[in-house]
Amino acid sequence: MKLDFNIDFSNIDFNELTLDNIGSWPAVVKVIFAAMVAIAVAALSYYLLVSSKIDGLNAAQRQETQLRQEYRTKYASAVNLEPYKQQMAEMEQTFSFLLKQLPATHETPGLLDDITYVGTTSGLNFVRINWMPEIEKEFYTELPIRIDVIGDYHQFGNFVSEVARLPRIVSLHDFNIAAEQDGKLRFNVVAKTYRYKEADQ
Repeated sequence: MKLDFNIDFSNIDFNELTLDNIGSWPAVVKVIFAAMVAIAVAALSYYLLVSSKIDGLNAAQRQETQLRQEYRTKYASAVNLEPYKQQMAEMEQTFSFLLKQLPATHETPGLLDDITYVGTTSGLNFVRINWMPEIEKEFYTELPIRIDVIGDYHQFGNFVSEVARLPRIVSLHDFNIAAEQDGKLRFNVVAKTYRYKEADQ
């Protein structure tokens, strides 16, 4: 069977084709008109209904990608939660231990006694040892001590070594060694200890 797609429009008077007499239109015209209406309805439906859904789908896909990434990040944190807790506990323990090495306000006079004792047992003669003005920092307070002693290099070495062994944190700064007239050496140094500000409060 051979289909004939040749359509003869010469016998059709398009001026007589109105919507009022659509029932009497030739079959070919009805098919063409129905196809045009179907295409128009499909296009309108796409723009009014489907297009917005596609935009919503694209947004949902982007959100899904973002949520997947957040999930991976949170999952990694959750998997490592116990090691993190253990590490935090160790850090708190270390921090607490270090804080205990900082002198409290009532312990600072005793620290002067400790430094004096360390110096005299090392064979040094104290010329001066006294507190300098406190220096406020963001999280702690510096408590500098000016120390002037007379001795020799060996005694200075013993003194520095013994200060490092004190149970409280003490650091030595601004070393200066000068010769005295009697052949002895004069050792000037600033010892600093620290007080945690929360302890002050």
